[in-house]
Amino acid sequence: ADYRARKKAMLAVFMLIGVAATLLMVTIGRGEWMWAAVLFMVANIAVAATLVFHESLLPHIAEPAEMDRVCAAGYAIGYLGGGLLLLLNLAWILTPSTSGLPDTVAAIKLSLASVGVWWLIFTVPLLRRVPEPPLVLQPGERAGENAVRVAFARVWATFRELRGHREAFLMLVAFLLYNDGIQTIIRMASIYGAEIGIDRDATIAAFVIVQFVGVPFSFLFGALADRIGAKTSIFLSLAVYTGISVVGYFMSSTWHFFVLAFLVGTVQGGSQALSRSLFARMIPRHKSSEFFGFFAVFEKFAGIFGPALFAASVTIFGSSRAAVLSVIVF
Repeated sequence: ADYRARKKAMLAVFMLIGVAATLLMVTIGRGEWMWAAVLFMVANIAVAATLVFHESLLPHIAEPAEMDRVCAAGYAIGYLGGGLLLLLNLAWILTPSTSGLPDTVAAIKLSLASVGVWWLIFTVPLLRRVPEPPLVLQPGERAGENAVRVAFARVWATFRELRGHREAFLMLVAFLLYNDGIQTIIRMASIYGAEIGIDRDATIAAFVIVQFVGVPFSFLFGALADRIGAKTSIFLSLAVYTGISVVGYFMSSTWHFFVLAFLVGTVQGGSQALSRSLFARMIPRHKSSEFFGFFAVFEKFAGIFGPALFAASVTIFGSSRAAVLSVIVF
């Protein structure tokens, strides 16, 4: 019971750090880019830490046969919640006077504050209702030992054990590669759109499209995985992402950008959800937190190589069009 309480406390601590960093963004003044960068990094670290706890619960709240549907449903509901808040924020930012706000800057600050409050409120049900799995001691460990010391000692042991789970290790390497392509498309979309003349309002609308298209298609991918398997469904999503890169290469107008956003929305949630549910079935259930810790590390590395290749392609070919096609490699 003490172990479970401490684990929930760690989740709550990282959540509160992230919420605090997000709320403090309202204090950012013009030109204070360093303060903004610090808060942004702290919030991202907190998000990454809390997601390890969230994802590691999957094997404990769902049986193997239902993991795909449960994980996909989680992504679908997440898109819905995030999309609703995004619409509210956009209403404040685009028409601040209608919302009783003095200007756009005040609207942006209110939007940042609302994200922090939203994060806090919707973590409470998880803390109150979702039970933690029981503690499983490793050989030589005793209950009540210093958790930080034990964690460092377990990292190398878990890595060695992960290498023994060959399919899970291959899954991590594969995820590192194909997710690099996915994250590059997501992160470079607005930059590429601006380069070919897509205005800010159209870019914002495209991100809204991704959010709400992701809701039904995430559910759809969960059902699809039941019929053809999670791995085949992931391959299908990657084939669509390949098509997205080709569409991006020929994109020349705003409606092309909206088509691109729709296509991304159809596969973004499904590819991410099924990657996690597939990995969850490959690892020891009682070590889900440790293995999903490694999953999170591999996921973060996926934001490095793709943008680097994208930038190199722009330098070599002098245009982002060739860079968009280079993402297909991943």
